[in-house]
Amino acid sequence: MAHNAAELIETPLLDGDLLRQTAIREIRAQIVTLPSVRAHRLSNTEFSHREFVLVRVRLANGIEGIGEAAVLGGPRWAEESVESIQAAVTRYLAPALLDCPAARPAEAALRMAKAAFRNNAAKGAVETAIYDALAQTLDVPLTLLFGGALRDRVPVLWALASGDAEQEVEEARAKLAAREHRDFKIKLGFASPEDDLRRLRRLRDEVPEMRRLIVDVNQAWSEADCRRFLPALQELRVDLIEQPLPGDDFEGMARVAAQSPIPLMVDEAAFTHREITRAGTMGCGSVYSLKLVKSGGLRALTQAARVAESSGMELYGGCLLEGSIGAAAHLAVFATLPRLPQGCEHFGPRLHVSEIVKDPLVIEDFHLCVPQGPGLGVHLDEDRLRDALRPS
Repeated sequence: MAHNAAELIETPLLDGDLLRQTAIREIRAQIVTLPSVRAHRLSNTEFSHREFVLVRVRLANGIEGIGEAAVLGGPRWAEESVESIQAAVTRYLAPALLDCPAARPAEAALRMAKAAFRNNAAKGAVETAIYDALAQTLDVPLTLLFGGALRDRVPVLWALASGDAEQEVEEARAKLAAREHRDFKIKLGFASPEDDLRRLRRLRDEVPEMRRLIVDVNQAWSEADCRRFLPALQELRVDLIEQPLPGDDFEGMARVAAQSPIPLMVDEAAFTHREITRAGTMGCGSVYSLKLVKSGGLRALTQAARVAESSGMELYGGCLLEGSIGAAAHLAVFATLPRLPQGCEHFGPRLHVSEIVKDPLVIEDFHLCVPQGPGLGVHLDEDRLRDALRPS
């Protein structure tokens, strides 16, 4: 039985009835494969289809919540793969969470922390599903459990990452014409810096309507490369440089950031709150990329935002090319943040040829709309899911 808002005024949130109703009875993890609309290149990999893990959490009241764990073509961006995520959820996290009330998400997070070290993508997907089921039980949007939404839409950019300048020019023009995206991220690092700059210059020359331009080097440059090519990036009016150096080179990032007239964004360098604080204190960058896969849970994601801001960094809504489920989870937090000056990059759902939800996220007038309704606000399409599941 769902509780409406009026009932909650007179009913203690954590009464015994609600705890019994929201006891976790089953957790499933399934690997999903979706083809991409085009090849997507990073400095260390390339893929033409997306694989992620769908997590489903069923409560005693019969309500099911969903979550998504995304990776980039295997354990290349971080240590997790879809296979390891499925195994971690099935063998370690699920047994630890059985009978835990979804109405006690802090207890669920503590149980997961004891059951497995790191495994952030797996934990993030499970916690998302728990929160989704809890919010559905309470008949409230997930944003309400994080303080309530302050915005119903977030500016969203599009990433150009095929490496084919001609194709990218046409893609950018199409996104602008459709009023879907006017800010763009250009993936660098899979070619030489000289080739990347030629490609970047062509995009700037042939698509002057671009508003903001971010470059993501994906840890592929050296400190010498940064010093050598920063003037060219400044000439091309680049607005932000994401993680140009390897994630463990805090000292190098700090030196580059001190020299660069363009702000640097910290991504792979900082997963934990200690790492975020260290990056901010050392001056490694003035912007931090928030990602569920780094924080390992929605509660931790909200905490990461506070830590980053207190360390002197602005907030940016990063992604790992999640579909609508993973993007909706991020938006549930992004919508509640007092400040999100850098917008977000949750274009992932549009990179898939098809989706596994009935209600894909909406992009209009250069903004990504926050889903409405109870829970995450997105619902599985069982027929499409059946076609997308990896055979056991």
